[in-house]
Amino acid sequence: MTDQPDEVRAAELRNKFVDELKVEGTITSPRIEAAMRKVPRHLAVPDSSLDDAYSTYNAVVTQTDEHGNHVSSVSAPQIQAMQLEQGGIREGDRVLEIGTNGPNAAYAAELTGPAGQVTTVDIDPAPAARARAFLAATGYHDVRVLVADAESGAPDHAPYDVILVTVGAWDIPPAWTELLAENGRLVVPLRVNGLTRTYGFIREGDHLVATSAFPCGFVPMQGAGAHAQQSMQLPGDPGVTLYFDEAPPADPSLLDGVLDTPRAEVWTGVSVASQEPIGTFQMYLATHVPTYCTMTINPETATGKIGPTGLPFSMVAVDGPNFGYVVVRRDTEKKTAEFGFHAFGPDGAGFAERLAGIVRSWDEKQRGGSGPRVAVHPAGTPDDQLTGRVVDKAHSRISISWPDA
Repeated sequence: MTDQPDEVRAAELRNKFVDELKVEGTITSPRIEAAMRKVPRHLAVPDSSLDDAYSTYNAVVTQTDEHGNHVSSVSAPQIQAMQLEQGGIREGDRVLEIGTNGPNAAYAAELTGPAGQVTTVDIDPAPAARARAFLAATGYHDVRVLVADAESGAPDHAPYDVILVTVGAWDIPPAWTELLAENGRLVVPLRVNGLTRTYGFIREGDHLVATSAFPCGFVPMQGAGAHAQQSMQLPGDPGVTLYFDEAPPADPSLLDGVLDTPRAEVWTGVSVASQEPIGTFQMYLATHVPTYCTMTINPETATGKIGPTGLPFSMVAVDGPNFGYVVVRRDTEKKTAEFGFHAFGPDGAGFAERLAGIVRSWDEKQRGGSGPRVAVHPAGTPDDQLTGRVVDKAHSRISISWPDA
């Protein structure tokens, strides 16, 4: 146990991050505010400084693998508050947390109260042991801590009113829907087309309908739910690698020689301000191009044919033999950036124009809006029961449709 001065400082830092999250609108529930002011989250990360433990926007990494990749962490308060708001946990609720480290389960226990139940599960015994020790030390003795692959949930304690997933998922296994009570809520960082959003879903019969979505980042799922992106070198440039989160083009050989064609450049006339959220822009583009992927460029081996994008996150579209990617040009005085496209291929100029048209459509119809309607249906659901763009996963079919499209 830390000494009294540290406890006083910890309380000050807890109140500070809660105040910040209230001002920005992440915390709106008085009950979530009270829970986050109470739980001494620093006791879950005793090797970290108090400032790190209570950093509003930064996670505390608690475990890495042999390659240095983050495999376990205590999420930042901002992310935890966001997901708790999405979950809408009520007194007496039965809650399952998938991915554990202690503080989030304690927040859930505060929200359910003595009439509720909280079960937290992790595939790795190490974070489960840390969570168990933290929960015991802080008085949350009724929280169940399990070691298991959560692909099948924790059926012994179902049904759940809320399932809160705190690791990055590529798919929604059937158990997560089946173990939810009717109108139960699932909160999950779900990756679709390489774009991760923490979605708040509500169960409607055999499927889930999203009620909220926010860009986020989480350590990836392990075990049966793990999923690696597929990659391929762009033909003609050893320094450019394309990453496909769902599936690569049906015939990648169509891109052979694509960089031997002239590079087309088109500017959209659509600019965004510095720090303006562009989550709907990314998803709109991803759901309106034939094949969406991302790209990395190794400057030491790249040929230079692929120009600088001006973005840390390279968004790419492929349509048969045509290849295009987003670029930006910045106005430092106005602090804005205009979107454009470079494209190659036999119809590079036309492809660049079509891509620019997608961005202009987003600007006219979706910018500043609530985003798409997202629903998760079981694999095998007939096409005539789905609307919009459909992304097929191993266990589910995800439909993404835009208002006024």
